[in-house]
Amino acid sequence: MKNLTLTASIYQLSSTFYSYELECVLHECVGIYNRIRVRVFSNNEEQIRDGFIEYLKDGDYKNAHDPLGKYQFDKEVEDGLGRLDIRILPVNPYQGDNAFYTIECKRLDNRNVTGVSGLNAEYIKNGICRFVTNYYSSYYGCNAMFGFVVEEMDIAQNVSNINSLLSHEYLNQQEKKVFANAIQPLTYADYANGFAHSYISRHRREDGKEILLYHMLFDFSHSIEM
Repeated sequence: MKNLTLTASIYQLSSTFYSYELECVLHECVGIYNRIRVRVFSNNEEQIRDGFIEYLKDGDYKNAHDPLGKYQFDKEVEDGLGRLDIRILPVNPYQGDNAFYTIECKRLDNRNVTGVSGLNAEYIKNGICRFVTNYYSSYYGCNAMFGFVVEEMDIAQNVSNINSLLSHEYLNQQEKKVFANAIQPLTYADYANGFAHSYISRHRREDGKEILLYHMLFDFSHSIEM
């Protein structure tokens, strides 16, 4: 019985540590957002994502913004069946090639916001569900999603719209039925020093394990070229 108790305690502590570690990185991503939101982007998630990557891969910037220097940041890395938008690989200390966090990036607009074919639905079926189905691995039990808001909207209301779609069944890009398996819908959580649109959600993965997802919705509605 003592061994079981000890194991449970270690797991709980470890889970909290890895969540905090990711939160520290996400906090620094808010600073990067404040730098790049004054630019002009095309309505393209890869181009906006690359604005973040530019700073996340810059050695001088990383060293000046702890703890970014402890990580390697890569884009479009293959992970089994999936191509990761941003991989966060701890290098200090290095824990192995399979030990990383993932950030999945999706655009969000104000069209068909409660429908199963709009970008809100896309955020779920080819975003959230990629973690639930283990299409993307969850080595640390937590990962993140960036929602790039490309049209003016009430972001808090749109989070409610996304939550209203979590219980639907979807067909993903591989024509497979997928579910979000939400235990906790997107809920505001202040892990980024007061950033207005930071959320968490919890989901039951297909293998029965619970995972935590961080969601950061960045407003680029005034940065998209017309």
